[in-house]
Amino acid sequence: MNSPESGATPANARLLRALTCVMFLMFAMTSDAVGSIIPKVIEEFRLSLKEAGAFHYVPMAAIAIGALFLGFLADRLGRKATVLAGLGLYGAGSVLFAVGDSFGFFVGLLAICGIGISVFKIGALALVGDISRSSKEHTATMNTVEGFFGVGAMIGPAIVATLLAAGWSWKWLYVIAAVMCVVLMVIAARVQFPAAQVAAEGAESVDLRRTLRMMGNPYALLFSGLIALYVATEVAIYVWMPTYLQSAAAASALEPIGPAWLVTYALTVFFVLRAAGRFLGVWLLAQFRWNTVLALFGLAIFACFAGSYAGGASAGVWLLPLSGLFMSMMYPTLNSKGISCFAKHEHGAAAGVTLFFTAAAAAAGPLAMAAVADAAGGDTSRGFLLATGFAALLAAGLVFNWLRDPAAKRLAELDARG
Repeated sequence: MNSPESGATPANARLLRALTCVMFLMFAMTSDAVGSIIPKVIEEFRLSLKEAGAFHYVPMAAIAIGALFLGFLADRLGRKATVLAGLGLYGAGSVLFAVGDSFGFFVGLLAICGIGISVFKIGALALVGDISRSSKEHTATMNTVEGFFGVGAMIGPAIVATLLAAGWSWKWLYVIAAVMCVVLMVIAARVQFPAAQVAAEGAESVDLRRTLRMMGNPYALLFSGLIALYVATEVAIYVWMPTYLQSAAAASALEPIGPAWLVTYALTVFFVLRAAGRFLGVWLLAQFRWNTVLALFGLAIFACFAGSYAGGASAGVWLLPLSGLFMSMMYPTLNSKGISCFAKHEHGAAAGVTLFFTAAAAAAGPLAMAAVADAAGGDTSRGFLLATGFAALLAAGLVFNWLRDPAAKRLAELDARG
């Protein structure tokens, strides 16, 4: 099924974890900096909220399409080939930002980058499963990897701010990412990957049809549905919170909505809390049941959003960044549990399914918020009412998962197989 790959030594396993961490950090540098870029794009190209949001919707839609149609590649071609192909495509799209000067051209490049991200991220997610000996270790590793994603989410906006302060364009952020891609490709080409996991003789072929059938699996649906609700809630923060708070602050100049520094750095505070929480999550998962923690954190996220809407921007400037602490463990834990519900030779396709729902929600959620806000005359607070609804559904789903624990038997069976 896969081309053979060399067995990985313990040293190589550590290097593979580090490689995966840096790949996620690099991806976050560009994806989570979009909240800082959109205000400049609106100003530069004179766009509406929905039009400017294409900088987020388009790459996320491309990631979703790539995850659906190319998710099987990690199982068919092997993890190394998939990672190298994805990094190459992402790097090629990123470096071309240096020669562009039109909104349409940039959006086209973001679509190319999105396909590349979907390919290398699926390979990386499947690789994490390969080097994990149990679902518990898988979850702990994913929280560490996503912790580095959180670090990248802080670095990206900081780079954009530094570039703008120096009189440079935001687009050079993507050129920096392209340089990182080259370095990562060199490392990935030289390091040994674990031997490919193969299906038993007579198993179904590794292609798009298997991925589509997997989408109907109850475990895939359970975790992918929760992931979609979480992502729609999270992206509301890093896509539209800066615009929401800046608009509210400008409209309330005589009565500040909060400390000026917090209005300016609210997104940074959110990313700091999210990153810190992901590293803390490794400890929490060793002390408490994962579904208990997620249910309580889901309720806390809903409380932050509901309080923000009820109290207006003066409450939102505090509560929306605080939600990052409770969001920290959500995605890596749900993602790892969803992938761990399948045998290792299916991890690539399983990662493709969860990534599809991730990217689809990341595209649709902010788009729906922008449409609601534009319909209300540009009132972004109306969009956050919709996001509060996403948070309510997420909390309800996590409480159900806590009380019923429908995947417990499946995860225990696969852990026993090793």
